[in-house]
Amino acid sequence: MPIRAGAHPWSSDGSDRVGVLLLHGFTGSPASMRPWGEALAEHDWIIRVPRLPGHGTRWQDMNITTWQDWYAEADRNLLELSARCEHVYVCGLSMGGALTLRLAEQHGDSIDGLILVNPAVHTERLDRHLLPVVKHVVGSFPGISNDIAKPGMDEVAYDRTPLKAAHSMMQMWSQVKDDIALVRQPLLLFRSAQDNVVEASNAEWILTHVASTDTEEVVLANSYHVATLDHDAQTIIDGSVEFIKRLNAQGATPS
Repeated sequence: MPIRAGAHPWSSDGSDRVGVLLLHGFTGSPASMRPWGEALAEHDWIIRVPRLPGHGTRWQDMNITTWQDWYAEADRNLLELSARCEHVYVCGLSMGGALTLRLAEQHGDSIDGLILVNPAVHTERLDRHLLPVVKHVVGSFPGISNDIAKPGMDEVAYDRTPLKAAHSMMQMWSQVKDDIALVRQPLLLFRSAQDNVVEASNAEWILTHVASTDTEEVVLANSYHVATLDHDAQTIIDGSVEFIKRLNAQGATPS
């Protein structure tokens, strides 16, 4: 199946031995993360923006993948960066935030820091209780893509929500929550004041339950869910650079 324009993975190889992995959200694509990655690449860091399996083609392809497939691609990129870099950071948007937390749970000290943007580890929607049954009858629901306040932006996401994949994502959330106390890395979390996809209770739950002692929450006043493409994108970029450079300096890594 052809990959949609703008949905291809993106990478940059810098000479500094600092690696940054950026993970897009559910039904999204690397288009939501590429501008962020390009900005980080200006600091000569090694950047990876993978396309998660089932994404960036057609929504039906997601229904034949599971969260383990998405995690495996994230894990593969992380291991490649870890083999090349002295310090590695993982950034995640929405579901990519849950994948980021799972990587942190599994890889511990090999990850130096986490940056989350409107991360999702649960939903307050009542129809979530019907999903295990409905997924066998209905292939998809209307989508949740392009929740962006800034005009003219496109995350190149599906306009349908594949239900088998959505149920698998919920199973991942349960696993992430069960092991959340294993997350000890420094954590920078960006949360939009108005998010029409992910409830603010997600960020609150994460910050309350991680074991990290170095945490910061930044509220984005002028962006919706896909804040990486929204009015506050520069705030995310600037905050990320400051966060990474601070931790690099503590580890005596040149930047």
